[in-house]
Amino acid sequence: MPELRIDPLTGEKVIVATERATRPGGELRAQPAPALDAEADPFAQGHEDRTPPEVFALRPDGSGPDSPGWTVRVVPNLYPALAPDAAEPPAEANRDLFGASAASGGHEVIVNGPESVTTLLELAPEQLAIAMEVWRMRMQAHAEASYVHVIVNERREAGASLPHTHAQLYALPFVPAAVARERERFGAYATRTMGQNLLGDLVQEEVRRRERLIAIDDEAVLLAPYGARFPYQLMIAPRRPRARFEDGGPLGAALLHDALGRLARRLGASPPLNLWVRTAPQGAEYFCWRIDVLPRLVHLAGLELGTGVSLNIVAPEQVAAELREA
Repeated sequence: MPELRIDPLTGEKVIVATERATRPGGELRAQPAPALDAEADPFAQGHEDRTPPEVFALRPDGSGPDSPGWTVRVVPNLYPALAPDAAEPPAEANRDLFGASAASGGHEVIVNGPESVTTLLELAPEQLAIAMEVWRMRMQAHAEASYVHVIVNERREAGASLPHTHAQLYALPFVPAAVARERERFGAYATRTMGQNLLGDLVQEEVRRRERLIAIDDEAVLLAPYGARFPYQLMIAPRRPRARFEDGGPLGAALLHDALGRLARRLGASPPLNLWVRTAPQGAEYFCWRIDVLPRLVHLAGLELGTGVSLNIVAPEQVAAELREA
């Protein structure tokens, strides 16, 4: 029977209706990504002149900027959503109805590796860890922002305009409403429990129950979240709560690589997906970072778009059981 769940971290409601997976066309599989043309790849090593000048790079051999020899490279987004020098919009007489301000901030592309590969999974585990360290370093470089959001979009179906694996960093001049709600939930939980951490306690309980636990290592845990909005949605969280991803400590890189491999084996190929790092926003006294992974296997429809209520046709408990064996 369908079940209505509330995500403990976000407060969002989701309907888990596994019977709908038996509808015609309900089988969830992923197709391999199209081949990447290395000669046309602007992010490949040797093509540094096809991007804006780099703002940061790891260069073990001491090579010069905008030349080969890098392991991770950061450039401004060629089509930025935010800009440090964004102009103020024209004054509006009725600001109560038509509010606007300058879209100031930062928007960077972090090229996760020099080889022409399309997924984080195709990176060696060591290279993924190096790339994630640079995510952390660039978050630190934008510490003045109200919120720093790091994402990875894989495949055009998930919003990627270029196939070479890369992350994007948005340094926002405001705390997004969804993040602010989570900050409030962490604070309210701490008040009710005399200072306990919401995600820290959730991790402990999930490890104890084990029904949604997929894997665990010395740094982090891999879960199918109780309130998962999409089939095969995953979450990586540190074993001990830490507010900010950018403050050092566990990365969760090994477990992320493991998670992506399990998804590919279960679904037949690496799926289109969105990934992001949730870190503590400005003003958060209580928080814990996590990494959310959302495979794009289904389409949003009228229920999700019109109400914000998600409909998930694969129970998180089933996902965890399948991926533990994958």
